[in-house]
Amino acid sequence: MSISATDRTRISTAIRAAEAKTSGEIVCVLAQSSSNATALPIFLAAIAALATPWLLVAVTDLAVQRILSLQIVVFIVLCVVLCLAPVRVALMPRAARRRLAHRAAVEQFNIRGIAHTQDRCGILIFVSLAERYARIIADDGIATRVSQAQWQGAVDVLVAHMRDGRIADGFVAAIEICGNQLAAHFPPGRTSKDELPNRIYLI
Repeated sequence: MSISATDRTRISTAIRAAEAKTSGEIVCVLAQSSSNATALPIFLAAIAALATPWLLVAVTDLAVQRILSLQIVVFIVLCVVLCLAPVRVALMPRAARRRLAHRAAVEQFNIRGIAHTQDRCGILIFVSLAERYARIIADDGIATRVSQAQWQGAVDVLVAHMRDGRIADGFVAAIEICGNQLAAHFPPGRTSKDELPNRIYLI
């Protein structure tokens, strides 16, 4: 699941429109996955490969060389399959998936320079597809005025659109809601300037 160049343009336009009403900043990030960890999949593939010769010896009369060749094939195939992002993520407990996705969101908040805006009123709209995770992280200036529960409305709209496969529509709707929240507390000023790029980052 991804978004097209046209969708990216729509999201950029939505960000510019929302930021025209506020001195706040909106940054969007869409991650395919929040974790590249392969230790568990490789461990499981190794266990299965180690068990393969014992199983083959018990139920077949294959030559040792043939059994060892099959063991290598089992290990390689399982490594490839279990390291696929959807499978790798499915192997993790839900709590672990959410922790990894939240950590990735915080990293993106820092990497994209949101905490360095003049009034500290920037927000990050973050989605990680593999983990099915969405969150809005607000900088200190706006976080003291708008609770996380209030941002949840935008997250719910975003998730509802994504369930229907309409990622771009979800971002556009969430951006509009967030823009209104920002405008209520940080209206545009004469010295307001666009400090961050109006785009969605794909990682």
